[in-house]
Amino acid sequence: MGYIDKVPMLGCENAWIAAGALMAAIKNEGTIKISNEQIDEVFNRTRKQAIGGYCGLTGVCGVAPAIGACFSVILGAACPKNQETAATMRVVGKIVNAIADQTGPCCCKNFVRTALYESVKLVKDYLNVSLPLPGKITVCMHVERHPHGCRMDKCPYYKQREESVPAGGENNMFNAYDQFHSSIYGQEGILGRKTKHLIALAASLAAGCEP
Repeated sequence: MGYIDKVPMLGCENAWIAAGALMAAIKNEGTIKISNEQIDEVFNRTRKQAIGGYCGLTGVCGVAPAIGACFSVILGAACPKNQETAATMRVVGKIVNAIADQTGPCCCKNFVRTALYESVKLVKDYLNVSLPLPGKITVCMHVERHPHGCRMDKCPYYKQREESVPAGGENNMFNAYDQFHSSIYGQEGILGRKTKHLIALAASLAAGCEP
C-alpha cells in the first residue's frame, strides 16, 4: 500500500490512535507524570466505548469518548467528583462540536486530526500543559480510500498532491518514499513484516519520536 497505512479508513481503530497520540504527547511534554498504567486504563476505556457504528448508535463519534477517557484518567473523574467530572464532560462536548463541523460524509482520519487539534487547546485550559499546535496538513494520503467519497475541498486537510509538491518533487519525495518502503517491507525475507514493524516502532521510541 506504499505510504498509505493499513488502519481502516473508517473504524474504531482510529479512536485508539487519537487516545494513544494524546497520552503520548502529554507524557512526552513532561509537566504531568503519566504512568503506563494510566495509558493502559485509557485504552481499556476506549475499548469499551469504541465499537463499530458507535456514531450511528449513539450520535457520538468514538474519537470523542476516547479523548474523554484521557482527561478522565488524568483528572481522576468519577461519579462522586465534581469539577473533575464536569471538566471531562465539557472536554467531550467541545470535541463532539468540533467533529460535528466536519461531517458529510464522516471521515475518521479527519475526526482524529480535528480532535487532536482541539485537544491541544483543551489540554492547556484544563491541565495547564502546553503542547505545540501541529502545522497544517497540506496533503492527505487517504483521499482515494474513502468508501463514501472524500469531501475534498470541504475538508481542511485536503489538498491535491500536485499542488503541495514543488515541480519535480513528486519523484524526489513520494516516489523515493515508496521505493524505500517497498525495499524494507516488500518481501518477507528472514524477518517477517510484523517483526520489521516492531523494530521500526522500537527505534522510533528509542529516538524519542512522538506519534
